[in-house]
Amino acid sequence: MPVASRYLLCVSMDVDPEYEDLFNEVYDTEHVPNLMRVDGVHSVTRARSEPFAFAMGGEVRQIDAAVPRYVAMYEVDDPSIVSSDAWATAVEQGRWPGQVRPHTSNRSHAFYRVLGS
Repeated sequence: MPVASRYLLCVSMDVDPEYEDLFNEVYDTEHVPNLMRVDGVHSVTRARSEPFAFAMGGEVRQIDAAVPRYVAMYEVDDPSIVSSDAWATAVEQGRWPGQVRPHTSNRSHAFYRVLGS
């Protein structure tokens, strides 16, 4: 499905294996809904990397799962949204800051402008 917003925020991270179930439950049932209430946030797509085979240049190569393992892609209207008071409040709600965030590592944040928008 095409990206409908002008910008993408990509947040990547790993999670301690023993907290993976909690991580996914809280991300889907609390963290994403809280951030979706911020004006200018239109969608969130989450993914987990997987190993795969890739054909290029006449050969097939086996590729390991990417690190960090999890990524969330937020479609937003403007870069200022992720530094707004509303965003700052939303990311500190629920169980995320106290019960989940301490068990994440290898965090990465990247912001992209969608070409052709």
